[in-house]
Amino acid sequence: MKIISWNVNGVRSVQSKGFAETLALLDADCILLQETKAQAEQIDKALEDIDGYYIYSNCAERKGYSGVTILSRNEPLQVISDIGISEHDQEGRVIVAEFEHFYLLNVYVPNSGEALARLDYRQTWDTEFLAYCRQLQSKKPLIAGGDFNVAHREIDIARPKPNYNKSSGYTQVEIDGFSRFLDAGLVDTFRHKHPDTVAYSWWSYRAGARAKNVGWRIDYVLTSEALLDKVKNAFILPEITGSDHCPVGIEIEF
Repeated sequence: MKIISWNVNGVRSVQSKGFAETLALLDADCILLQETKAQAEQIDKALEDIDGYYIYSNCAERKGYSGVTILSRNEPLQVISDIGISEHDQEGRVIVAEFEHFYLLNVYVPNSGEALARLDYRQTWDTEFLAYCRQLQSKKPLIAGGDFNVAHREIDIARPKPNYNKSSGYTQVEIDGFSRFLDAGLVDTFRHKHPDTVAYSWWSYRAGARAKNVGWRIDYVLTSEALLDKVKNAFILPEITGSDHCPVGIEIEF
């Protein structure tokens, strides 16, 4: 089973850049999209040329903002939107598909914003989102993919020193928040499989950052430790364009 996560930075935008052809090339069983920036009917229209998938979306109340979508070849047992806390559930950031052996969670973690204006909110989010992940994990193993909006270690960011505690996505608060997910028994699959590999999943549109590979690894697929021996591969696909993020994913056998 191949699971891919991709922040598309606007599903209608990426649709005009060969999205259907890219998805056919990726040939994934489940595709997690973040930052769809559209309402459900707009997403369905943008994906109308995509065959063979059930499509489920959770959209922000604010139009053109945030949003997550799951495409799955197999119909889930159920689909759950949001985490049950009204403060967080207006922005369309979490959707979960339950399958026989696991929960598949798609998340678009809030960005701490310009001048770290939302860092306090982000800290609250991390705590309450982790509690939700723990709830799911108490029932069956969890696969959580998405844009976590944090570079966890120095190897995950091209320029750690000038960004540390200055830039959204590389503050100690955010780093510690992510570490707690790992402490809770979730495994960063890419780093587990490739402990020393320098690879990024997001590049600023400024200053030719992608061409120079001045990037950040902020997109992850985490799995419960119970699933780790079933994960056969974990990968990042920087050659896939269309967004300022590239797809990341795993291959897992059940």
